[in-house]
Amino acid sequence: MLALRLSRGARPAVQLRRLLVAAASAGTGFLLLGTLGHALGHPEAPAASLLRLVWCAVPLAATVHLALAVARTDPGTRPRPGLSAVGLGPAHLMAVSALTTALSCALGSGLALLLFLHLRGDLTGLPFDGAATDLLGGGTPLPAAGTLTLLALVPGTASAVVAWQLRPREKGRATAPAPAPAPGGASRPHPAPGAAEAGPALAVVPSTLPWGVAVLAAGLAVETYASRSATASLTLPGGLPPGPLGVLAGWLLTAVGLALAGPGLTHLCGRLLQAARPGALRLLAGRILMAEAHRIGRPLGVVCAVASGAYTTATVPAAPRAPAVLGPLTTLGPLTTLGGLLVAGCAVATLLTAAVEARQARAQHTDALLRLGAPARTLRAAAALRTGALLALLTPLTLLIAHLAALPLTHR
Repeated sequence: MLALRLSRGARPAVQLRRLLVAAASAGTGFLLLGTLGHALGHPEAPAASLLRLVWCAVPLAATVHLALAVARTDPGTRPRPGLSAVGLGPAHLMAVSALTTALSCALGSGLALLLFLHLRGDLTGLPFDGAATDLLGGGTPLPAAGTLTLLALVPGTASAVVAWQLRPREKGRATAPAPAPAPGGASRPHPAPGAAEAGPALAVVPSTLPWGVAVLAAGLAVETYASRSATASLTLPGGLPPGPLGVLAGWLLTAVGLALAGPGLTHLCGRLLQAARPGALRLLAGRILMAEAHRIGRPLGVVCAVASGAYTTATVPAAPRAPAVLGPLTTLGPLTTLGGLLVAGCAVATLLTAAVEARQARAQHTDALLRLGAPARTLRAAAALRTGALLALLTPLTLLIAHLAALPLTHR
């Protein structure tokens, strides 16, 4: 009941983010039901249906990632003074956040079921009745248990991930050392808690950067080796480009490596902004990038990985018979196109939501700068400089990695 009250009383921007989660859940649920329809309509090809179900893991992961980002920015479930006194401690707020996520995803799953039944011809009286009967296995009865299991997959997974990530974490209590005597005999006061960690934290490169580079290099090596060896070719569903299994596994590794390297690349971009005697503007923009590397770096890396995959998909079907722009549009199936748009949309929405979370986290510092007399145009210029620096670093890097990942599939 409390989750419903918080959901109804939220601001329009919060409601819009929740509707984005519901839309992503609807798209993923429709893809899962489409896999069930394919299995019912083609009982002679269980391997193809299983492969379609495996490919649904990518939209599912993108939807859960978006749901987690939206739950982090929800002001209604943020701890505030006085809530613990009325029984709403961190654990209760985590449960409310998980329940709110489950409600949004359940709404999307219900819409997916209605659309699925309508397009396969089970619901009549509306336009486009039975428009996708052959694609969705129309004419065969749906198993209730399998349908409900697939529809509950997105709400259950998303709420479980949100509950795990937002769970209360107990902070260890460290005993403060005794004050060290100053040379004059007076005791030297200790810095405020967290003050010692604030400075070095900006200078430490995120630990995921070496792992991301290693996974990225391993993926490119696997692709190159698999393209030169005689391995079994895998036919993918929905008009996706076929290729050796090793090449596809290598491409997946490159995408994962690019996503892992996102925080480190964001931190590196902040360092480069502060190089060569920076002024106040470059110093402010670089420090903010370094401080927010963990918060916006991972969604930014995911966007780069999605862009790399889109480049590969646009290049491989087109070579060498169709133009590079029109090739994918004429070969990809409708469910594959829906899945690609869903993954890309979730990645961009997650990045924008992470940017909103970062803005909320530094709101106090921004207010302090404004009270000290910093011009508002300086803060806007710093934001534009951060965006331009990230684009200047990540755009050519993503295109280079995408080109290298697509080479084994286009030249074999």
